[in-house]
Amino acid sequence: MKIKIILITLLLATQLQAQTKVWFDTDIMIGMPDKEAREVDDGITLIMALKQPQIEIVGISNITYVDYGFGVINKILNWHNKGNAIPVYKGSAFANDLGTENDATKALYQALKKEKLTILALGPMTNIATLIKNHPDIIPQIEKIAICAARTPGLPFNPGNGKLNVFDYNYEFDTASMEILLNSTIPLEFAGYEPSSYTHIGNIDLASLDLTNEADKWLFDVVQPWMELNEKYFGVRGFIPFDCSTLGLVTHPEYFTYYENIPIKVTYKKNDALAIQPDKPYKNFLEVSYKFKTKKKVKYAIRALQGFEEKILETLSAKN
Repeated sequence: MKIKIILITLLLATQLQAQTKVWFDTDIMIGMPDKEAREVDDGITLIMALKQPQIEIVGISNITYVDYGFGVINKILNWHNKGNAIPVYKGSAFANDLGTENDATKALYQALKKEKLTILALGPMTNIATLIKNHPDIIPQIEKIAICAARTPGLPFNPGNGKLNVFDYNYEFDTASMEILLNSTIPLEFAGYEPSSYTHIGNIDLASLDLTNEADKWLFDVVQPWMELNEKYFGVRGFIPFDCSTLGLVTHPEYFTYYENIPIKVTYKKNDALAIQPDKPYKNFLEVSYKFKTKKKVKYAIRALQGFEEKILETLSAKN
């Protein structure tokens, strides 16, 4: 019996030591009042991340709509975080001030001075690029950055019925900051539209939510307008949880197929999303291809495998 207890103790200790330390940077907008519903995937990704024993979130920063984001992040933490308190910091308010320090960049710098971290970057890269630009000495402390962006050449972002193309928001919102990351020595991993398009969440997938529970009822209610908006524009009542794939690179890497060490570069060509960007006949694309001759090479997720969607769904309820 003694030996069994010792073995269990050692196993638990090993699991705790193997936790990946993660900094969570997000442009969370879930539930934000606006003329039209805002995307919910950052919020769902945060809920999912809080349920993963293989990672420890040491800090959270936000970008764009930072006042609202600060409040909703803390609301989600209050409902779903069962571990140590996680500090939250406001970052760049408009993702247009590369190089300007803020509470988030200062806190991330201090956190990295203490220990090496993996950065989960779910929004524009302004906070992360500001840190790198202003404090290049901290680069060796960054294990890797997992990013929701990029594509293979010729791939349109056309969810649902494919009648409307959308654009690579996290890249295009602040291209200068992405350039800082591409010119760094930091290992970069990408999971954006392409792998995420293999997952889809609709009403039936929310069946595990307990609508008598405050947290579950809130999530169900804020997701409905987003699903309605997707039905309006893409013909499908439901949505792709983009950022969950980016988290999956860190927590469930075995549920994806990849292009390893694939060159990445910025190309300039005809805009494929003119319906929503009519003032940009041509624009920059962030693309990966083995045909490129660029020095910077990254890991790029191609598709999410069967079973990953279930990994998302099993974490959504507050009871789980």
